[in-house]
Amino acid sequence: MRLQNRVAIITGGANGIGKAACETFLNQGAKVVIADFDEASGKELEQHFQNQGKEVLFIAVDVASQESVENMVAQVLAHHEKIDILINNAGITRDAMLVKMTEQDFDRVLDVNLKGVFNCTQAVVPHMVSRGYGKIINTSSVSGVYGNVGQTNYAATKAAVVGMTKTWAKEFGRKGINVNAVAPGFTKTAMVEKMPEKVIQHMESIVSLQRLGETEDIANAYLFLASEESSYITGHVLHVDGGIMM
Repeated sequence: MRLQNRVAIITGGANGIGKAACETFLNQGAKVVIADFDEASGKELEQHFQNQGKEVLFIAVDVASQESVENMVAQVLAHHEKIDILINNAGITRDAMLVKMTEQDFDRVLDVNLKGVFNCTQAVVPHMVSRGYGKIINTSSVSGVYGNVGQTNYAATKAAVVGMTKTWAKEFGRKGINVNAVAPGFTKTAMVEKMPEKVIQHMESIVSLQRLGETEDIANAYLFLASEESSYITGHVLHVDGGIMM
């Protein structure tokens, strides 16, 4: 068990990559907090894992709200008395070409994908500092490294996440906290699977490994960075993209 008795908060944990991460972490002995805005899916997943005898807790949260995040963290500490791991996985897209992107869609993506990472980390770090231990993993994207057509807002947030990751690694390394990021490529989520088959085939064709990533591929990267196997890694951006950009 690589995460035995570790307490992990996984934001956006009710669906997609976050859901896969919850299952992976639970199977490795972690006590998982599913932190998500989607209350129906979160409660359903909580019950599913509890039926398997797993130690899991769902807490509804809007990561874009500092008050909501602080309440979530307070509930985790009241229940578990510690937080070992924070996975800043929650994120949304509101894609459009620059000339058609609305201010509302630009702001909402920044609020969730960027401010949400800031809010969660700021709320959790003081507790980690007091214990001299912590693992923080932020979700970036290949779009944040290389850019992507129609994703001005999304790419901007994911690039900023890289900057925050490296900054926090420098700020908190001496406090016993590792801060890293994962940059997924094209991954088989519900959103991607709804795309036309022709589009999916094109996406596969430009990936060196000639396939889309599975949600488990990203979850396993989270697991590595959350485990003691990565104890001497910090400030790193781990690309899990099948070699899409080499």
